[in-house]
Amino acid sequence: MIYRIFFVLIFISLFHFSCQKTSKVIFSKKVSVFDVEILASSTTSDDKILHAAKILAQYLDNDENGQVDNVLVHKMLLSRKATLLMLKDEREADDLWMSGENDFPVNSQLLFDDETIPSFNSNTSNQRFDASLEEILHLVTHEGYSLVYPELKEQKGSSLAVAMDVARGGFFSLPPEVYPSSAWYSYDDLTCSYDCMIAEYFYWVLTSILGAQSYPGRLNEIGHEWSLNSKEKVMSKDILAYSLMTNSNFNLPKVLPDSEYLGFEIVLNDK
Repeated sequence: MIYRIFFVLIFISLFHFSCQKTSKVIFSKKVSVFDVEILASSTTSDDKILHAAKILAQYLDNDENGQVDNVLVHKMLLSRKATLLMLKDEREADDLWMSGENDFPVNSQLLFDDETIPSFNSNTSNQRFDASLEEILHLVTHEGYSLVYPELKEQKGSSLAVAMDVARGGFFSLPPEVYPSSAWYSYDDLTCSYDCMIAEYFYWVLTSILGAQSYPGRLNEIGHEWSLNSKEKVMSKDILAYSLMTNSNFNLPKVLPDSEYLGFEIVLNDK
């Protein structure tokens, strides 16, 4: 969920002073993917960290030739010091929140070990969706694409926002009590502001086009929030968003990342 970015920002502002005093290293493991860092706690398993790194690598290098596909987005991510943070679970995050012992980078996205599923297969039934496909994409779009391309900005009036308003059945600064019956995007998290709604919409549209949301049983899990769970559904109904996601000027990913990356060997290091 995109709200995790804002969780990190609040966390830092609340505990900045205590952060200066603590010597505890929360994130003791590190992987660098095209110089974009993944920092992980000691309780996060190595295989989950490496899986996340492969997902990030494929979002940035979708053809897996060892080079980033979108140089402008990559430069933005580096300039923002965009960072993926991995913790064991929400309880560990809550404990850090309460203790104030942290060294969270500002422009960060959280991903938990217990929601990272290397065995996920978009072509078969799954007991659980691989959240790395969502959270890492949020990092790349929020800190990259949305800041490079005005059409993809997470703000009212952008082309992506206009498409979202159509998908929601109108403009709503906050989730309405009841969405119009014509809506196919009906996210109802009251903590999610308008820009957050755009980020979530970006995720739903792109991953549906890439085939992440159409495996057996998935629509039953997400239909209350998003009903266009396949490329064909998006292409036929959400024409505005489909044209944005497939616009070659943005060079967005065309293939869903998986558990293998062929561009180069990814190595886990101690921080």
